Amino acid sequence: MSNSVDLVSERIEVNENLEEINGIYFERGWTDGLPIIPPTEERVEKMLAGTRRKSKDSIGIVPPGGGDATVEKIAINAVMAGCLPEYMPVIITAIEAMLENEFNLHWIQATTHVVAPLIIINGPIRNALGINSGHNVFGQGNRANATIGRAIRLVLINIGGGLPGILDMATFGQPGKYSFCIAENEEASPWEPLHVERGFDASASAVTVCGVEGPHNINDHSSDDGEGILTTFAGTLATQGNNNMIYQKGEPLLVMGPEHAAIIARSEFSKRDVRHFLYEKARIPKRMFSRKQQQDHFPDFPENALIPTIPKEDALMIVVAGGAGKHSVWCPSFGLYTSSVTKKIQP
Repeated sequence: MSNSVDLVSERIEVNENLEEINGIYFERGWTDGLPIIPPTEERVEKMLAGTRRKSKDSIGIVPPGGGDATVEKIAINAVMAGCLPEYMPVIITAIEAMLENEFNLHWIQATTHVVAPLIIINGPIRNALGINSGHNVFGQGNRANATIGRAIRLVLINIGGGLPGILDMATFGQPGKYSFCIAENEEASPWEPLHVERGFDASASAVTVCGVEGPHNINDHSSDDGEGILTTFAGTLATQGNNNMIYQKGEPLLVMGPEHAAIIARSEFSKRDVRHFLYEKARIPKRMFSRKQQQDHFPDFPENALIPTIPKEDALMIVVAGGAGKHSVWCPSFGLYTSSVTKKIQP
């Protein structure tokens, strides 16, 4: 039995042998290094049934390689990743968001930085698709999170040309470049969810994409009030080497665990109050930076200045996710000429 594969404007005929198919895909650089599900015509047709979009519709040109992301090609990569058809609207919307000019996917794909596009999902679709927002939210074990994130990475490789050492020049990379997809734990949040902050109705489902580093843990099992926990947050955020600090640009992401969020909210901090506190407190004295760093990045700050980690007070993204435990995480962003984008999920 033979299968037809149309991945990057090339159709190949191979015997249905998993080892042989994966060998061809590995050799041609069409995978993320993990085995794939062969994207046969039958499987791709089933995947296309998950969206109302037409198979030949173009979602856009994916940089830096400049491939055309048709719905069919996205479906091929979704099959390879192990997705279910009902995930297609999320995947397509996330790709649309990444192709907006303000996201600047070209730089995120080609940089030496460890950045990866993080997908944050809000609204009823989280529960409808079983997308994890609780325990181990950044980790393994959930099909939707793992395969939606992986499908997007395969699109960035196979349509965008993001091959390591060729167009993807990341010095180190990070595990999120396999899959980086979470949902906000709206039920455990004391505040409005991210998509509502950004003007969408609570009943809408939305995807936010942001270019960030992997999660940095914040452990505070001692503080029993909001100011104490936020002081720990501020100390963790205030690090020298992150792009937000160095370039004074971008949107770092704070993902609060539900227990930390509840304590902070009980102390009558709103999200706006949290941003103000951390903008003021997450700072490093200019004198702590090397002489050359001071000259190159902070020449306009006076010698006794405290340099903020968060470039602008409203730049900090805040979501609530994760399970029980007095932990939170923060993710510094790529910082350079990129902004997060939120889009309503369309079928």
